[in-house]
Parts: sequence; structure tokens; C-alpha cells
Amino acid sequence: MEPEKHTDMVEKKASMEVEGSGEAPEKINKIALLCAVVGSIISIIFGYDTGVMSGAMIFIKEDLKINDVEVEVLAGILNICALVGSLAAGRTSDYIGRRYTIVVASIIFLIGSILMGYGPNYPVLMTGRCIAGLGVGFALMIAPVYSAEISSPATRGRLTALPELCISLGILLGYVSNYVFGKLSLTLGWRLMLGIAGVPSIVLAFGIVKMPESPRWLVMQGRLAEAKKILYLISNTKEEAEARFCDILVAAGIDENCKEDVIEVPKSSKGEGVWKELLLRPTPPVRRILIAAIGIHFFEHATGIEAVVLYSPRIFKKAGVRSKDKLLLATVGVGVTKTLFILVATFLLDKAGRRRLLLTSTGGMIVALTGLGFCLTMVEHAKEQLTWALSLSIVSVYVFVVFFSIGLGPITWVYSSEIFPLKLRAQGTSIGVAVNRLTNATISMSFLSIYKAITIGGAFFMFAGMAILAWIFFYFCLPETKGRSLEEMEMVFSKSKDTNKSRNGIV
Repeated sequence: MEPEKHTDMVEKKASMEVEGSGEAPEKINKIALLCAVVGSIISIIFGYDTGVMSGAMIFIKEDLKINDVEVEVLAGILNICALVGSLAAGRTSDYIGRRYTIVVASIIFLIGSILMGYGPNYPVLMTGRCIAGLGVGFALMIAPVYSAEISSPATRGRLTALPELCISLGILLGYVSNYVFGKLSLTLGWRLMLGIAGVPSIVLAFGIVKMPESPRWLVMQGRLAEAKKILYLISNTKEEAEARFCDILVAAGIDENCKEDVIEVPKSSKGEGVWKELLLRPTPPVRRILIAAIGIHFFEHATGIEAVVLYSPRIFKKAGVRSKDKLLLATVGVGVTKTLFILVATFLLDKAGRRRLLLTSTGGMIVALTGLGFCLTMVEHAKEQLTWALSLSIVSVYVFVVFFSIGLGPITWVYSSEIFPLKLRAQGTSIGVAVNRLTNATISMSFLSIYKAITIGGAFFMFAGMAILAWIFFYFCLPETKGRSLEEMEMVFSKSKDTNKSRNGIV
């Protein structure tokens, strides 16, 4: 198909999608849903590891007699290793496929969980945490990519948000584990908290191999018949499957009229030379896509969610909560809130769109962070306990989590996994995840030191300032992608008029 004709078809299809945007959302294909759910289980394991560490650190510090710096390193090292894992995962998934990359992530998680559960001393615990971090990097990169490539344009927001929902569910389970196992003996409790994460890793490793491979990856390998067969399974109609197959062929540089079952695909279509196209000689649309992906991943954590999730017991303690049980219960509440509102977001993404939710979410976070900074500052300078400031601090934490969960949290993964062109997607997404983990590690490893230097209230005023910068960046650099096929994304980012339309909710 000639490029001009294909572009005309794409624009006509986009126009039809916009005009029909008031209709009921398309029914989710059951097999596509099952694929996304199974692929997202890896995210539950990661979320659990993050959530459980927030409470486990209290017991680890007491049992292993480590200081605050060692606690910060233990918390943050996972994300440093995840950076390495995410960069390796992009290349790995282009070579062995999306499914088997999830299997690799599961095995790495299992080894890390066993070592952390054994944890006789700090070095062994750190080794297990580092290995688990590699698994985190693989998981964060591959789960949303697999979900995005399995989904249809009309349901992609809901299915690609599942990994973030599963992360939140995992965090909640980690908090509950803290509360339950925290009642056991000091030496046994935290080890069970960390070691039990290995169980779902085994289940996932076997379960994912029963799922179909990404049809887009199969096309990149020249396995056209297999790709088309899978598209029939994960599409609601034969016409939809054939239209998606045609779009993928065009995006991969293959003649749409090709009738061969297996063809030889040029190396450039298999991921060769991707780094040059991404970093050294990107086209203007690819440059804008890369900036958008890096920016949204940076701001997801630069606005302070990791400080709240990982150190919420300390925040509540600073606010005036003294009982260890009440600290852990309040933290469980954070997990429940985060999970519930990400679930709400999965239903809104394909209705309200990414952009509107993102700007609303960031605006609410600015207000909540400012309120939290003010309340914690008042508590810190008061000579007696301020009940109103304690209450407002807790409310502000919950409001922050609500707004993060309804927008920035899930949209980061949906948006970054859907905007890259086909052959750049795996490694482009891996760059975004690497930035995400680096920012996460910076916050988690420095938060205690930052709040000791500028007060805990000052730390949250700093996060509020970052949220303001994030809102400005999102407004100017992130066009709407709702309803677009993955093959249309370069067009969305290619013309200034598209960006202007998206700001007005047209695209």
C-alpha cells in the first residue's frame, strides 16, 4: 500500500473513531483479557515486594541492627538493579519473544525471593534484593508491552492499565503481609514476608507459556500465519483481525498483500539498529515520542509516590501516630486506596482519555502535596500534638494517593507502552522504564536524608514543586492517544496540528 493512501485511511479511521466516541465502549475480547491478566501477574509480585519492604524494614532494622543509611540502600538498590534489568529486557524480548521474557522475569524473581527469605545477614539480604531488582526491570518493561500488543485500540487503555493495577494489588498484599506476619517472632516474621513472594513466580512461569505470543512480535520475526491466527483469537470479529493484521504488516514494512506463511524479514525489522534510530538519528516524531516517554516516567516518581508508598509508616509516625499496629493499619489503608482508584482509572482511560485524566490527576496531587507539606511542618514545630494537623496529614496522604492512582500511576505505563513504533517499542519502552527506576531509586535512597536536611514538610513542598513542573510538561508535550491504533502513533506525534487538536480533546 502506498504511504499516502495508508495515511488517508488512518486519518479517516481516526475521524470515525472520534465521531463515534460517544458510543458504548467496545467489548473486551475474553482471550485478550486473559492474556493481559496472566501477563500482569508478574506486576503483582513486584508490587508485593515494594509494599512488603515498607513494613519489613522496621523489623529488619531491629533484627540485623542496621542504620538508616543501610535501610535507604536496601530500599533503593532494587531500583538500581531494575534499571539494568529493564535495559536488558528490551533486547531480550526482541530476541526470544514477549512471553518467554515474562518467564525469565519470573525465574529471576524466584531466586531473589528465596535469598531474601533466607537472609541470615545484611549482605545476603542485599544480594537477594539485587537479583529481585533485575526481575523488576524485566517485569516493568514487558508486562505493559505484552498487554498493549495483545489489545485492540478501543480497549487498550483498560488492558494496558492492568499491570499498574496489579502493582497496587501487590503493594496492598505486601502491607497486609506486614500486618499478619508482623505478629510472629522478630527473626521469622520479616523473612516470611519476603520469601513468600516466590510462590506466584512459579505459578506464572508455567501459566504464561500457555498464553499466545504477541502477534506484533511474530510479524517482526516473519511468522505471518501464526500472527494472523492469534489475531483471530484476540479480536472480536474477523474484519477487526484482518484490519489489525494489515496495519501491523504496513508498520513492519511488509507488503499488506503478502500471502506467505513465513517470510524472511530484514534485520532492521527485527530490532537491529534500534538504538541509532532512537538516540542518534531519530526522526522528529520519534524524538517527540522519546521525550514524552522519558518525561512521564521521570515525573511519575519525581512527584513523590515512592516516598509515600515506601515510607508511609514514617510519615504517619512523624504526623503523630505512635502505635506500631496503627502505623501498619494506616499503611494498609494507603494500599487499599491505591488499588481501588487504579481500578476506577482502568474504566475511565478509554472513556475520558489519557490526557484529561493525567492533567486532572497531577493538579490534585499538587494540592495534596502542598497540604501535606504544610501539615507536617506545623506538627514538627508544635510543642504539643496537633490533632487537626495529624488528621489533615493522613487525609492529604490519602488524597495524594487517590489522584496519583486515578491518573499518573496507570497512564505512565499505558502511554509509554503504546506510543513507540513497532520495531522501536521494546527498547524504547525499556529506556522509559530505566528512567523510571533511576528516579525511583533516587527518591527511595535519599528521602530519609532529604527530609532530615530540609524537614519532612520541606520534602513534600519539594514534591509539590515537581508536580507543578509535571503538569506543565504534560500539557505541552503529551497529545491524546485514546482510540488510536499502535500503528498510528507516529502520525499523532508528527504534526503540530495533531498536538493542538489533542489539547482541545479532538484527537
